[in-house]
Amino acid sequence: MSNNQNSAGSGIGSFFAATVILSAIIVSVVVYMFVLGNPDNFEGGDPVLGHPLPGNTLGVVYKGGFIVPILMSIVVIILAFSIERFLTLSKANGRGRLNVFVRNLQNMINNNQLSAAVAECDKQKGSLANVMKAGLLRYSALQNDATMDKEQKVVAMQKELEEATALELPMLSKNLVIISTCASIATLVGLIGTVLGMIKAFSALAQAGAPDAVALANGISEALINTALGISGSTIAIIMYNYFTTQIDSLTYKIDESGYSLVSTFESSTK
Repeated sequence: MSNNQNSAGSGIGSFFAATVILSAIIVSVVVYMFVLGNPDNFEGGDPVLGHPLPGNTLGVVYKGGFIVPILMSIVVIILAFSIERFLTLSKANGRGRLNVFVRNLQNMINNNQLSAAVAECDKQKGSLANVMKAGLLRYSALQNDATMDKEQKVVAMQKELEEATALELPMLSKNLVIISTCASIATLVGLIGTVLGMIKAFSALAQAGAPDAVALANGISEALINTALGISGSTIAIIMYNYFTTQIDSLTYKIDESGYSLVSTFESSTK
């Protein structure tokens, strides 16, 4: 893969990420205004001054204030990129079970069935198969290369596997930084909403005479709703981030293990 292709792939990935984030913001604002803020959810049909109807969750969430669509956007972004990562990592794992693929590949290599091993990689697909295919093709070429000694051939094999692995790793970890960032900012944005809600609640209590019960209730509702949304979004992001990093570490380990095994086999069979 050339540098131009890498740049093109990076550009497409950045455009996709920006599109998802912008779409999440637009969808969240629309839902907040026209679904949560539907007059049918409030007493007297007034989303601003009216109380949510008894048992109406949508109206209650709407009372969380302008921080709510921000938190909703974060949750949508987390879910969107979690789905994208899940599909990408499923594709990276290939079509069959990796343990079975590695075992079959090792048997073929030990029996010097390199063509069959390459065909098995084409059948399996995925990141591990791509790396092993690159190594196997280099394996076949180096076996018939009389211009290099054994040590040079081993170094060439190692370099080929390292380059093939380096091409696969960015695709595996791509967009994870967005999920990890959302995990951090969801709690902080929720905390901002909590503080703003408590400010409104204490302002209602600080009025002379009887406290403004409506303002007090709205302030407490805003604080609690934003807290709940912030913690929920952060929890989802942390769970998904840890899940994906575990999957990536497992796949990376299999790639390294298979590559080391291939180099060892090549070294022992090359004169």
